[in-house]
Amino acid sequence: MYANREIRLAAHPVGEPRPQDFELATTEVPELADGQILVRNTWMSVDPYMRERMNDGESYLPPFRLGAPMDGSAVGEVIDSRSPDVPVGSTVVHFLGWREYAALDAAEATVVDTGLAPAEAYLGVLGTTGLTAYAALTEVAPVRQGDVVFVSAAAGAVGSIAGQLARMLGASRVIGSAGGPAKAGRLLTDFGFDAAIDHRAGSVADRLAEAAPDGIDLYVDLVGGDHLVAAIGALRDGGRIAMVGAISASNATGPVSGPGNLFELAAKNATLRGMLVNSYFHLFPEWIGKAAGWLSDGSLRTELTVTEGIEQAPAAFLNMMRGGNVGKMLVRL
Repeated sequence: MYANREIRLAAHPVGEPRPQDFELATTEVPELADGQILVRNTWMSVDPYMRERMNDGESYLPPFRLGAPMDGSAVGEVIDSRSPDVPVGSTVVHFLGWREYAALDAAEATVVDTGLAPAEAYLGVLGTTGLTAYAALTEVAPVRQGDVVFVSAAAGAVGSIAGQLARMLGASRVIGSAGGPAKAGRLLTDFGFDAAIDHRAGSVADRLAEAAPDGIDLYVDLVGGDHLVAAIGALRDGGRIAMVGAISASNATGPVSGPGNLFELAAKNATLRGMLVNSYFHLFPEWIGKAAGWLSDGSLRTELTVTEGIEQAPAAFLNMMRGGNVGKMLVRL
């Protein structure tokens, strides 16, 4: 039997979550049933979509239950197995994060190749993070040769990959937005963007107009709010928007107003298309095959922001929601 520390939701946040909305508990790992495996989690992910699951109401994913362990993507080593398909010693990705040990059906875990990339990469660039960027730019709002592309939250997990992919897929100019001069600077020095907007330093619309005086063709939206308004205003005829996230509204306590310039999409023959990454899992083999090669030859750069220990997982989540990460935020267990 193993003592298992886990993070539970203690209260539904109102507005921005607080540390006291979470609690650390210790339980015992149950005995395995036939077909199950026991995983010692080594890394877990914290992601913006988790904020909506903390509310008391249904969404596209079930809400977290008060007093119950939270969940999310994790990777770890199989230390016990009652399944012939997943032997002890395998490295697997699964969805029972926010805890140190996970007992689950073998069918709910995916064995990954750590010879291709480190285990933690499967929670970031080789996981749904990278797949989101790839699907957004190949199927949701495909990049066309010569496009001018704008990416919000561009120093974050998805945005930093999306900006690089846009260039690989044929964009002529890639513009990113980030919070603060240091993160904006890293878009240029580390992730290959052509221009960077510090959204804390003034009007996003004004700065986008400076960076793209002739307009943009494609916008990868991870923020919503003033960024979406600015992007709609800057779109050229036939422009496209991939709506991936809207982190600016995550902590809203009431209805959020839509863009006042939405009809410009009609006037510009433009499209705005939303996406959930689970609709694009069929692209995983294609994406991993390409991304692994790009990682190996250095043409795709990734960054991790790492927090240590299960007890710090809530702090990692709160820091990520406030923009305290560059690249993917992970917790090492």
